Amino acid sequence: MSPDPTESSAVDGQSDTTGTPPDATPLVRLLEQAEHVQDKVAEAATDLSEVNTKLKTHVSGNAPFLDVVDALDHSSEIEVRVHEAAEELVVVNDSLAAEIEARQHLEDELVRSRSALTVSHLREQRARHDSLHDVVTGLPNARLFADRLETAIAQAERHGWRLAVMFIDLDAFKSVNDRYGHHVGDELLCVVAERLRENVRGGDSVCRRSGDEFLVLLLEIRDRESAAATANALLAEVAAPCTIDGVSLEVRASLGIAMYPEDGRTPLELLKHADAAMYGKKRQSLGDAVSPAP
Repeated sequence: MSPDPTESSAVDGQSDTTGTPPDATPLVRLLEQAEHVQDKVAEAATDLSEVNTKLKTHVSGNAPFLDVVDALDHSSEIEVRVHEAAEELVVVNDSLAAEIEARQHLEDELVRSRSALTVSHLREQRARHDSLHDVVTGLPNARLFADRLETAIAQAERHGWRLAVMFIDLDAFKSVNDRYGHHVGDELLCVVAERLRENVRGGDSVCRRSGDEFLVLLLEIRDRESAAATANALLAEVAAPCTIDGVSLEVRASLGIAMYPEDGRTPLELLKHADAAMYGKKRQSLGDAVSPAP
């Protein structure tokens, strides 16, 4: 016997008698339908218990014969209802399983999508970082330094500040690469970069321009004398002995300073002036500035 159409659910595309709102999610509708089927089973179980009670009374000889016949007919009806409820429950359970599987698939897809987006975002961040930083020392590169210098000049012009730009070149660095290998030269660059970074203020910037050249930007510097004092401190730090792969080295550097606004009002003017001042100092240097420490 087929199920009563008035009691079928949205599972088979027919009307829903569970009271579930039409806009409810499929999973909510299925759970409500499962409860509805369970209620039907419970009602049938109650009716069946009453039938059994009548039959037991007949067996004991205390029930009229017509009552027994009525109880047997009622029992057949209950069996049909239980069978229908069982069929509905199978459909609901299958639909629930399919819905849960679909939800799990969506969750898995969401996890994969989030993971892919995270990896993509991290790659994008890494690519942006690499495009603005030196791969050997990790310092900002010339492009990022130029952006910071341009911003600093705009702020200095607005607030009446002074800036100092330093151009630093390691003396005779090529001899380190030639004598000890490029891996020692790269380690030496990292040592110099760290010493420069540790001896400027938090708002100042240190960059590796290229090769053995570094740039330093000092914000809100008081005067040229203050810039010169900072420059001497940096040169002293750079010249401190260091040991790399068992080789003791002392490295000296030449440094030129340009002040904003007296030496230039644009990034290009300041960098050119600092570069010229640095090469003027380098020409005054005598002998090999990089040698094994005694």
